[in-house]
Amino acid sequence: MGCIRVVYESSMGYPWIIYRLSIGYLSVVRQDDRHCCLRFISATLCLADIIFASINPFDLAKIIFTVTNDLSYDQRMQRICHSLATEGFEIVLVGRQLKDSIPIKKESYHQKRLHCFFTKGPAFYVEYNIRLFVYLLFRKTDMICAIDLDSILPCYFVSIVRNKKRVYDAHELFTEQKEIISRPFIHSIWLMLEKFAVPRFKSGYTVNEFIQQEFRRRYKVDYAVIKNLPLLQTVNRKPETGNSEPFIIYQGAVNEGRSFETLIPAMKEIDSKLVICGKGNFFHTVRELIKENNVSEKVELKGYLIPELLRELTPTARFGLTLFESAGLNQYQSLSNRFFDYIMAGIPQVCVDYPEYRKINDEFEIALMIGNTETNTIVSAMNNLLDDDVLYERLRQNCLKARETLNWEHEEIKLKAFWKNIYTSSH
Repeated sequence: MGCIRVVYESSMGYPWIIYRLSIGYLSVVRQDDRHCCLRFISATLCLADIIFASINPFDLAKIIFTVTNDLSYDQRMQRICHSLATEGFEIVLVGRQLKDSIPIKKESYHQKRLHCFFTKGPAFYVEYNIRLFVYLLFRKTDMICAIDLDSILPCYFVSIVRNKKRVYDAHELFTEQKEIISRPFIHSIWLMLEKFAVPRFKSGYTVNEFIQQEFRRRYKVDYAVIKNLPLLQTVNRKPETGNSEPFIIYQGAVNEGRSFETLIPAMKEIDSKLVICGKGNFFHTVRELIKENNVSEKVELKGYLIPELLRELTPTARFGLTLFESAGLNQYQSLSNRFFDYIMAGIPQVCVDYPEYRKINDEFEIALMIGNTETNTIVSAMNNLLDDDVLYERLRQNCLKARETLNWEHEEIKLKAFWKNIYTSSH
């Protein structure tokens, strides 16, 4: 009877069919052999328990993420996709192919670039959204995640047509960027799109508490917060010698609203080199500013660097720069990738004294905060970090401590829990 109880209790879950077959088999087995048969069946069911328990319940869940960049330099999406792929989800990250796109690097998730005839302006957004809609319409998936407003419409309409779960990942307060709010007609279009789409995405997450609260105020949606934290890495900092020339690093988008109009003239008063890693809609203007201010020997434009090279370069800098103009809520309430990347690299930074940055600096003291981005203010702060070794070393040591807390290994726990909950609630 003990064996019968073991077989029965083990069979109450997924191996129920084994149990039913067992009863049928035992009914035709001789009485003397039934005890041995029961032992065999019990052992088989225990083995089945072990095999089925080892199967990740999310192995069959598929998520498509949509962006408008070319995938190679989007570190946040690379982290998100890799974390979910290692958790058992099947991930597809969709972006676009550019003329100068480097080959896609093999990752733990699938990647797809859509080819577009137009590369910028309204024509690009219309073409890309049509191509993305067609792609999503016929691609097998369980859930669709739109990254920012520029890819949200295809995700919404396909999720309705195919009855799929949809999620919004807001990397920024898109409608409050300086390059958008400075153009009233363009701003009205994006704002109309935001008002239409965001309330229809009941599930989502964003990068800081302010954007979370702003969406709640505007659209009555309750999004999670998943910060742009980097992967924990070993700091390979080369010791400074008398022959080495310290340099300052700016990494990230070279876009309007990043204070280049005051930063580049400031370099005339700085006895150090500035290395700018990135591109964007202000890149050509920055090149002209460098010429106008005769600082070509002091400012190097590296363009895009793949994440691996950037992680090697950043720790060798003296310090980093996190500068934004206060015009526009997106800049004033930002919490950028580079802010955390400098911390992870173990280097201090000159940073704007805006609310989200102030919260973190009050806790860890990892940056020299400035109240505005005027040229004289930037000059004073940069020279302070170049000349004051006591201040510099205190901030650097604080960075090394803060990076043990402000890393992706801690933040991805929230990400995985979010997506598991989305998947289980839709099945």
